[in-house]
Amino acid sequence: MLGQQHERYVVGLHEVDGAQVALVGGKAAQLGELARIEGVRVPDGFCVTTDAFRLVAAQAPSLEALLDRLALVDPDDRQTIRTLSAQLRRAVEEVAVPGGVAAAIADGLARLGEGAACAVRSSATAEDLPTASFAGQQDTYLNVVGPAEVLRHVSRCWASLFTDRAVTYRRRNGIDDRTVRMAVVVQRMVVPEVSGILFTADPVTGDRKAATVDAGFGLGEALVSGLVNPDVFRVRGDEVVGRTVAVKQRALHALPGGGTREVPVEARLQEQPALTDGQVLRLVRLGRRIEAHFGRPQDIEWCLVDDDFRIVQSRPVTTLFPVPDNPDGQNRVYVSVGHQQMMTDPMRPLGLSMWQLTAMVPMHEAGGRLFVDATARLASPASRNALLDLMGRGDPLVRDALETVLDGDFIPTPPAPPAPASPPSAPPVPPVPAPDSPPSVPAEVDPGLVAELITRSEASIAALEGAIATETGLALFDFLEEAFAEHKRVLGEPQNLQAIMAGMQAAWWLGDRLQEWLSERNAVDTLTLSAPDNVTSEMGLALLDVADVVRRHPEVVAFLQGVETEDFLEELPKLAGGTEARDAVEAYLDRYGMRCVGEIDITRPRWSERPAALVPVILDNVRNFEPGAAARRFEQGRQRAQEKEQDVLTRLRALPDGERKADETKRMIDQVRAFAGYREYPKYGIVRRYFAYKQALLREADRLVRAGVLAEREDAFYLTYQELRDVVVDARTLDGALVRQRRDAFRAQHALTPPRVLTSDGVALSGSYRRDDVPAGALTGLAVSAGTVEGRARVVLDMAQADLEAGDILVTPFTDPSWSPLFVGAAGLVTEVGGLMTHGAVIAREYGLPAVVGVDGATRLIRDGQRIRVHGTDGYVVILAE
Repeated sequence: MLGQQHERYVVGLHEVDGAQVALVGGKAAQLGELARIEGVRVPDGFCVTTDAFRLVAAQAPSLEALLDRLALVDPDDRQTIRTLSAQLRRAVEEVAVPGGVAAAIADGLARLGEGAACAVRSSATAEDLPTASFAGQQDTYLNVVGPAEVLRHVSRCWASLFTDRAVTYRRRNGIDDRTVRMAVVVQRMVVPEVSGILFTADPVTGDRKAATVDAGFGLGEALVSGLVNPDVFRVRGDEVVGRTVAVKQRALHALPGGGTREVPVEARLQEQPALTDGQVLRLVRLGRRIEAHFGRPQDIEWCLVDDDFRIVQSRPVTTLFPVPDNPDGQNRVYVSVGHQQMMTDPMRPLGLSMWQLTAMVPMHEAGGRLFVDATARLASPASRNALLDLMGRGDPLVRDALETVLDGDFIPTPPAPPAPASPPSAPPVPPVPAPDSPPSVPAEVDPGLVAELITRSEASIAALEGAIATETGLALFDFLEEAFAEHKRVLGEPQNLQAIMAGMQAAWWLGDRLQEWLSERNAVDTLTLSAPDNVTSEMGLALLDVADVVRRHPEVVAFLQGVETEDFLEELPKLAGGTEARDAVEAYLDRYGMRCVGEIDITRPRWSERPAALVPVILDNVRNFEPGAAARRFEQGRQRAQEKEQDVLTRLRALPDGERKADETKRMIDQVRAFAGYREYPKYGIVRRYFAYKQALLREADRLVRAGVLAEREDAFYLTYQELRDVVVDARTLDGALVRQRRDAFRAQHALTPPRVLTSDGVALSGSYRRDDVPAGALTGLAVSAGTVEGRARVVLDMAQADLEAGDILVTPFTDPSWSPLFVGAAGLVTEVGGLMTHGAVIAREYGLPAVVGVDGATRLIRDGQRIRVHGTDGYVVILAE
């Protein structure tokens, strides 16, 4: 330590390591670790510790009160955050640096050398974290000369803990302002000829095997602040594969007496590369060594002095989407499961592991999401085109992303053994005819298969629900192993797959043939209206029937408008008509209460657990519909489908060879109507089983809470299935740090945008439409339900917060089956995620709702309340006015 009497306030950087974040903050801890890496040179310096900050904070009497006020401010109230942040900074800066701290800093400066110029840099305890870098959120001061100036700038660094940008950043990352402390790094100032930033992974594409170097003359602050454009070098392997040399007219230089100044670059140097290729490669090799030490891609600030690189900072690159574990190092291509399941939010560990255990194919986790390895099919010419065709029919963005991978220099390596068959949610690839072969009519399937499959599934689920109720402890987990096997057996039944494919192939055939023969682009959307046995569309209509009951009782309606807690069903019988209303809601929950938003994640709260989520939708239905709306809507849809069928068949018979075309079309219309609804049933069966599993596991969690093993029941959600089993079997106390760590990781994962396609090199792709038939300024998407509608956009991020009026257009990130009750009251639909056969698209067509899905950034680009026009036939959205 630097002076034993000051050991709480100052510590040398050479004594610091990554385990001391609480004492020295993230930046200093990283610098201490960097200095321990062989071949890495870090400028000498010391750290003013968080103990010094605590001493200062204790002498700022208004600090705690201001922090208490800040904790109550809405994160979106920027003006109040700005005002309180300024008051917090003043409160810190008004405290004189305590004598003991000042003396310790003076000792540290003496060791650096009398009159040494210094860099004074913030180092907060929530900084340079694996999940939040805090880059640029707190202050750095360069070329500070003299003890008095160093003390003044140390105080300014302390105060910068409360810049409004840092406060906002902490809010977004779920970090409490009251838990953060500030240390300050004081280093000998490096005056470089060249400086810049090295990313050991491409920050744009995510490619872990490509590094980028930004370089410019003078101090790096000019690059970081955007004052000048840098030279940019791209390195892959040990080769510079791309370079862009900027015209570097200005540079930032240190002044002899302190401070910095912007100066012109000599004309002869302005268009010269700041680094040679040899220097770039040497820097990247140094960066790879740093990356290996920290175990993840790094954002590294560097300086070049006398042809020697000095490292002044390294932080994790937190914006990269993680890559699934790939032990054999082979080139892999992964396709997002969440985009197919219309749930792209992260999942907790229990939810991830339960989906993996019950899925029909291996699934790989990254960033709290699941991906399927498509490498084998892409690597084989025999299956590649069929896979691309299937993906393109469902979501053209996935196909485009896969084709982008194949068109690049990334060559998928086929794994061994071959990948197993796809699950029902991604049916087996149907045979794709050669381009010159005549179109064949898909084989007909007996419509009675649907009723048979539903009957068998209902019996299997009822047996599960009856048997699991009495299981506990190790016996429960043994029982679940058998239940998972039955779960997969039901889903994998050849007849189940046959029924799903029968409806899909008939729809594809009709879409292709009717466009070819009649120039009908979206006839299937109308032909499938009010198709039977669609459990998801029935769920939305059934809530209209609940609204019919509620509407009859004004006291119930008034009461529901003020519901804020989940116990409202217990209060209803106290009101006139309340018992009838309660019975209607409970009957609905008996049938559909296992559903919820994000239902593929077993840890998400179900409607039966939080029935208040349905109240806004019930009230919307009461306000926007007349009694009997459910039956009328279904009958209107059936009649429209019947009229469309007659229209299509009549027009076909008028064509050459028309009788044959009409006969084939009629068979396919019957087939699509018989099986289109069943497409929704397997997901319903999965979710019912999941609810049974969840109830049993929560009973175990409650038992563990009573035994003192878990602190609370939801701690179980942050364990994998196997970890929870081990805790139950061993009856040991769970490490609370593990749960906290996973809670923090789960919170951070919400900031990541999952790609549709991901390679093992880390390249994240979301695909492009590459269309030239969309008007300028329109938002491009995928047409999934025909029609054009104009109305007010309602941007809804949480179904429980929905407030739709008649004619409103629902705009949301994604919709799974649980959103179907909202579709009933909407005039149109726009989502950021989706494909032709995802649940939202199926139900939009079922309800005759013009819909465009896969509109990138829709909830950001469309503001709530704007007037928009949805072109569901052509696949784009036009923003009309506020």
